[in-house]
Amino acid sequence: MKSVGEVMAIGRTFEEALQKAARMLDIGHDGIVATRPIGPAKAKELLAQPEPDRVFALPWAMRNGHSVKQLHELTHIDEWFLHCIHRLVEIEDSLKTYTGGPCPKKLLLEAKRAGFSDRQLGSILEMDEMIVWRHRQNMGISPVVRQIDTLAAEYPAQTNYLYLTFNGEGDDVQREQGKNVLLLGSGSYRIGSSVEFDWCCVNASRILRKLGYRSILLNFNPETVSTDYDICDRLYFDEISLENVLDIYAREQCIGVMISVGGQTPNNLALQLHHAGLNILGTSAIDIDRAEDRHKFSKLLDSVGVDQPPWREALSLNDAVTFAEETGYPVLLRPSYVLSGAAMGVATNARECELFLNKAADVSPKHPVVVSKFFEDAKEIEVDAVASRGQILVMAVVEHVENAGVHSGDATLVLPPQRTYPEVIRKVEKITQRIADALKVTGPLNVQYLAQGTNVKVIEANLRASRSFPFV
Repeated sequence: MKSVGEVMAIGRTFEEALQKAARMLDIGHDGIVATRPIGPAKAKELLAQPEPDRVFALPWAMRNGHSVKQLHELTHIDEWFLHCIHRLVEIEDSLKTYTGGPCPKKLLLEAKRAGFSDRQLGSILEMDEMIVWRHRQNMGISPVVRQIDTLAAEYPAQTNYLYLTFNGEGDDVQREQGKNVLLLGSGSYRIGSSVEFDWCCVNASRILRKLGYRSILLNFNPETVSTDYDICDRLYFDEISLENVLDIYAREQCIGVMISVGGQTPNNLALQLHHAGLNILGTSAIDIDRAEDRHKFSKLLDSVGVDQPPWREALSLNDAVTFAEETGYPVLLRPSYVLSGAAMGVATNARECELFLNKAADVSPKHPVVVSKFFEDAKEIEVDAVASRGQILVMAVVEHVENAGVHSGDATLVLPPQRTYPEVIRKVEKITQRIADALKVTGPLNVQYLAQGTNVKVIEANLRASRSFPFV
């Protein structure tokens, strides 16, 4: 399956917009510099042959003796763009001289104006992202709100398109009174994350406004309906990142933040937002973590007596191979805190185990990889539900036409089920209620199951809206 999506990054300088866009892609890069390194062999290959990752090889080349002119002759990239990227390299080098210590305000402000995120700065200065955020707050370094001029300066702009930037003095708009709720969108479209989450965001915004709340939406996908100017009371067209959420939440004096309708991107921020003291509306961040962390969720299922495929946390290749040899191939390797299907793989031998383990660790390096037995010729069933304080209010059982192993982004779904035993449906409904109760779910819930005959096993649970949620 191929998926086409796009991001739209807005800044007052090319450097700022470029680094924002690199992060918005959600491919594991924190920006153009101070990000996941590219090896020398790969960098040389990218310089010789244009590929999507070529821009990330340019800083390496600049640090290894290539001048702007040489790179222009080699890549045919305009020298103006190359000079901008070279400036990012110079700022990073300046920041490195203050590693482990306080960074001067002037340099920190220069870095922020060039699009360096707090996470990037933390990586360079060897400190936590939240410490960087508090450090610049104490220095009085905060973004300003800019309004996108859709009228070419002929008349005062009235549209609802806003973005954050460190290049400016004073805000274009002021906070409006009311009960403000921050709603996090889904970001860029990709396999497993498409218009389904946009539908959820749009409807959540409409209901909030209907109930008398002001909807403050943060998203950066120009293809979505949720980024239309009249869908919400205030639209921030910017990164869905920890620092942006903190800045907007404080600026708009929000009473809460909703993360359950935007897919995986907002869910990944749950624990950080919780630790930062933000009020997360719906299921708590602690319970979201218990579902997202593969190891914790597997232990939870064991504790409530719910069947699941045999599993083990793979801390090394040897762990994965040993487990596979004990249970027999094929096995499924799954990282935590990712979209369903992302970096997952079904391994049939030790070499494939190594391949998928490295891929999973690369996509989700801070969270454990779980290896479990993969059952062939099994049916996959999904349940979408809405619960309040652990009690399910409504649920729908959805049947996959294809056998388990076909990614849900490719699968054909049928509602109501046509080829599923009534006994299986009853089991699935009971297990879903037990999981909702154990995780104290308030809001949407999606649970995926394997069924062989009348035997049912849980694959995973997502405490957020799923791709099938609008369908049901």
